[in-house]
Amino acid sequence: MDNSIKHHFAGLLAACAAWLALGPAVSAQDKPEQTSPEQARANFGRPVQLGPDDVRMFPEAPEGFDKPRAGADPARVEQFSYDSSVTGTRREANVYLPPGYSEERKYPVLYLLHGIAGNQYEWTGYVHADAIINNLIADGKATPMIVVMPNGRALPDDRPPKEIYSPENAAGFAKFERDLLDCLIPAIQAKYSTATDREHRALAGLSMGGGQTINFGLAHLDTFAWLAGFSPAPNTRPPAELIPDPAATRKDLKLLYLSCGNKDGLISGPQSVHAFLKQYDIPHIWNVDDHGHDRETWSSNLYYFAQKIFR
Repeated sequence: MDNSIKHHFAGLLAACAAWLALGPAVSAQDKPEQTSPEQARANFGRPVQLGPDDVRMFPEAPEGFDKPRAGADPARVEQFSYDSSVTGTRREANVYLPPGYSEERKYPVLYLLHGIAGNQYEWTGYVHADAIINNLIADGKATPMIVVMPNGRALPDDRPPKEIYSPENAAGFAKFERDLLDCLIPAIQAKYSTATDREHRALAGLSMGGGQTINFGLAHLDTFAWLAGFSPAPNTRPPAELIPDPAATRKDLKLLYLSCGNKDGLISGPQSVHAFLKQYDIPHIWNVDDHGHDRETWSSNLYYFAQKIFR
């Protein structure tokens, strides 16, 4: 397992404490004070306030859903490099290709974004997204798709830093918006046999990547029709800013899938997004399961989201 994934939670605790102290919107210009590990644990464990809508929509994913199957076609994941005008460097992503991938067919593409302490290996090494998607396609429960897992930290040195919640690290995640739109997506389309319309492109992420998904996806519904924020961190912009025209969002959005665990101290962020969507009658899924801020909730919700997209 990649070393950056092993320290995911240590960095995440410090990040979450600072987010919680700052409120729901953190810009790249903000310079939060550093938080001790003790303060981080205390803030991350703050009481969760649940409302009547905060209920489970789906059962736990079935046993073995995230494990490679003996005798089945193994998941095919390859490393992909592309030039970034944002960082001025050659950047890396991991790409899952479905069984029987062929240049004769145009595939939809799901872009998966990682958490604040992770990188392009978090979705495969920690959440096992490649096995989840591979099994669903084998069972006929998901449309054959390409899955792109990039490094969402758009900095010349994009390794997870020692100080995970630093202004520089936060700025890198904000800068990834242009890296994704201007560099990564065109490079993927040039290399692989992909459909290039919005109806065949999805964006999803966990924690910090979930916040990126909500910020970037709702701002670019001309690029993405399917969105999912799994335990999205409170780096999201206010809902009224994200959705200035609810009628247009209702028209353009194929699916917005929000999820969080009922033991997750960050639940207030996605709760507010859900409340806004409900107020303006924007169809969406709001799934609150029985987990914390952990791989169990991320893997299970990916399992359900992947079955609903590109249909």
